[in-house]
Amino acid sequence: MKRNFTAVAVLLAMALVAQNAFAKTLEDVLKEKGVITEEELKEVTTSAPLSYKLGDGFTFKSADDRFSLSLGSRIQARYTFIDKDDANGTIQDVSEWNIRRAKFWLKGHAYSKDLTYKMQVNFREGSSSKLLEDAILNYRFIKEAQIQVGQEKVPFARQELTSSGAQQFVDRSNATDTFKPGRDTGVMAHGKAAEGLLEYAAGWYGGAGQSLTRSSNRNSVAVRVAVNPLGEMKYSESDLERSEKPLFSVGANWYRNVFTKEEAGKNNTTLFDKGWLNRGANFAADEKIEVNTAGADLAFKWMGASFQGEYFWAQGDGSSAAKNTQRAQGFYVQSGYFIIPKHLEAAVRYSYVDPNRDKADDLRTETQGALSYYFNKHNLKLQGDFTSIHQQASGKLPNDDMQFRLQAQIIF
Repeated sequence: MKRNFTAVAVLLAMALVAQNAFAKTLEDVLKEKGVITEEELKEVTTSAPLSYKLGDGFTFKSADDRFSLSLGSRIQARYTFIDKDDANGTIQDVSEWNIRRAKFWLKGHAYSKDLTYKMQVNFREGSSSKLLEDAILNYRFIKEAQIQVGQEKVPFARQELTSSGAQQFVDRSNATDTFKPGRDTGVMAHGKAAEGLLEYAAGWYGGAGQSLTRSSNRNSVAVRVAVNPLGEMKYSESDLERSEKPLFSVGANWYRNVFTKEEAGKNNTTLFDKGWLNRGANFAADEKIEVNTAGADLAFKWMGASFQGEYFWAQGDGSSAAKNTQRAQGFYVQSGYFIIPKHLEAAVRYSYVDPNRDKADDLRTETQGALSYYFNKHNLKLQGDFTSIHQQASGKLPNDDMQFRLQAQIIF
């Protein structure tokens, strides 16, 4: 098994290196050789009716540049092995290959560069209702004041807002997955001020979740604010740019929703179905549940080193006379450093989740280590991580599983 796995890893690495050899355009080569200047490179790539940029895809433009369309894709191929801890021997270990994500997007502007659009689908999702991920229209009055309508991620949790293609580990932390609201359809006001030193987003959503609606007058709201005192900091993990000056960001967010247990079960609300609410086990079927979730985060990058952490707090209050309540909290911290600048990175992470603070023996913790090799930033990389998963079980011995994942990613 170990020999086969090593062979697969080597083959993947060879394929990625071969692909990287064709990643540069003719214009990029001419620029590197000093034949053309940076200004000339920009002029050529912006004036051409058809151009290509790694990570953004193929871009078509009208002659007057009033319309543009970019087409791109992202594929993540993953191997996972989980050594299950089961005293009775009834649970088998897991050894599987899968396509974790297979996304295709189109984006651009129409009539004016201030009116932009984006549509993204994920062919990996098993349900047809989850095929469409993003479908938005955005109008920019000024950089500080923009309005967006359609379906996209609710502005909550730094790691969730960071693309799954720009992660430091194979995937997001368990804490983020437990508390994130996910995608929803609605309207959002957002903007950046003072050259990116301050950013904000405030949205009003249907509240049912991704590609779903519900027949009630209850909606959800979300607000996020982030401050970048040393300059704008992109939502991308790892210091791939090897920042010459320190970058620091601190953010806070809040999310509110109201739904019944029965309604949420039908709509497959992310927090209800997969998150800390545990499918509303503490609430009656027809009971309205008011959910409030808050979070705070910080991130730091400098000279190839990076640090990021988030804390989450949540509470669900029932409407019945029984005054049912569920409180939860969780956090993660992670850090990475490039052993070989811009290419080989080592990272560690710890994640903690307490889904019900009034219940004993239900904690889940994860301790992780990762190695990533970036052939061309996040556009082409090979990642592997190892996770020790500790899951408490009421009245039983805790489960201590070991998980190993290897993932190859290409964005084009």
